[in-house]
Amino acid sequence: MGLWPNTSSIDGFILLGIFSQSHTDLVLFSAVMVVFTVALCGNVLLILLIYTDRRLHTPMYFFLSQLSLMDLMLVCNIVPKMAANFLSGRKSISFAGCGIQIGFFVSLVGSEGLLLGLMAYDRYVAISHPLHYPILMSQKVCLQIAGSSWAFGILDGIIQMVAAMSLPYCGSRYVDHFFCEVPALLKLACADTSLFDTLLFACCVFMLLLPFSIIVASYARILGAVLHMHSAQSRQKALATCSSHLMAVSLFYGAAMFIYLRPRRYRTPSHDKVVSIFYTVLTPMLNPLIYSLRNREVMGALRKGLDRCKIGSQH
Repeated sequence: MGLWPNTSSIDGFILLGIFSQSHTDLVLFSAVMVVFTVALCGNVLLILLIYTDRRLHTPMYFFLSQLSLMDLMLVCNIVPKMAANFLSGRKSISFAGCGIQIGFFVSLVGSEGLLLGLMAYDRYVAISHPLHYPILMSQKVCLQIAGSSWAFGILDGIIQMVAAMSLPYCGSRYVDHFFCEVPALLKLACADTSLFDTLLFACCVFMLLLPFSIIVASYARILGAVLHMHSAQSRQKALATCSSHLMAVSLFYGAAMFIYLRPRRYRTPSHDKVVSIFYTVLTPMLNPLIYSLRNREVMGALRKGLDRCKIGSQH
């Protein structure tokens, strides 16, 4: 069976979306667009600051720039199509467009999950082995960590996209979601999807629980190292460097585990759509805010950049 073999490839799918044309939903849609704009600006600004300010050329900020790039691509994969469908009243998406959206979405969510896990390891090395940090987290190691996050995420995305798009869709074309998400699409397949359901669950367990176990192990070690510190100031500084990462992890993993690791009988489209809004739009907006507002070095780089702009405009 080919990759795009079925009747749906002619006419695609209809995305039912999350908003109707009511006044309340218009307000909610406007709120989502504001969040999208903030996410877009926040992540672009953070990438530019990290790239241009030499003081931010450290492993932690390199990983943060990769996280911002993933968040940026994630919101751009979902929101513009959702907004175009809502504003035009047309809710269609082509079969190929649906496949591409699945591929990007799964790749980016998988990559982000792995990167957040490996960022916890970076914090563990910084706090528990500060003297060996430059060797243990060399430029080569950082590139390997970021590269492996992207590679595993993309592999997961390709597997799920190929599997989902290879199924025959000959019944309803109405996807009860605001973007092409694999579980919502599987309900429309006119074939036995039990094998694919098992594959999907296995992928999700691996892509969520593996990095989550790295996070738990890293923070258990960090807590042990912090408790052995004699100075209260050192303890406070160590915990401060971890708090932003812990907030980002809680937001991402809370939503992703709620969506993907619940038994199928407890899933409802309305719950899935609300939680999906949370981690496709809200988390990408909150990540740059969490990391910048709670971080003196990033705020310092921002002030320096603004001062440079002021001086430039005066000349």
